[in-house]
Amino acid sequence: MPIDLNDKKLNIEAAVEIAMKDKKMRLELLENLLSKNETVRYNSSKILFSLTQKNPELLYDKWDDLVKFLDSDNTYHKLSAVLLMGNLTKADKDNKFEKIFNKFYSLLDDKSFITAAYVSQASGIIALAKPKLQTKITNKLLDIDKTHHEQERKDLAKASIIDTFAQYYTQAKNKKEILAFVEKQLNCKSPKTRKKAKDFLKQVITN
Repeated sequence: MPIDLNDKKLNIEAAVEIAMKDKKMRLELLENLLSKNETVRYNSSKILFSLTQKNPELLYDKWDDLVKFLDSDNTYHKLSAVLLMGNLTKADKDNKFEKIFNKFYSLLDDKSFITAAYVSQASGIIALAKPKLQTKITNKLLDIDKTHHEQERKDLAKASIIDTFAQYYTQAKNKKEILAFVEKQLNCKSPKTRKKAKDFLKQVITN
């Protein structure tokens, strides 16, 4: 590999440019997501995430490999897959995401709260890439209180959920349900979520 993935100050964007032209490097980066070397794993994940933001088609043929990560007992493996698959939905010409929709959103109730947060984060990208799934995605996110996580964490997750709704609200068919959810968060115990709710509602009124 033409770059040093052990470099904690690695220029990620420069590495992305190389990876976009080097299929062998992309395959190695994907394998590195399972690395026990934290720096190598982290750099590989960052490179692939940026790469799939710019050109998701380059990694789309590895979709099935990423699906397997969702069943991993290792939270880091799941997190990498969630973010990458979110980006890959923009290239999902075969509608593969629809087939694993329930598996993907079951991770909102994953043993790790961080996984749930990442699913929420990726959902905005997915909703824009898959307009027909927006209502289903919205309903999954609206059910965050039904998960097993502590209420304090669920309240915090609602901040990222509001951010996600903001990304596709103008396209959403169930605006009423989204607004009701956001308005309810004006009394949320999480200061961050309360602020997100105020900002969201202000933006909606402005527009």
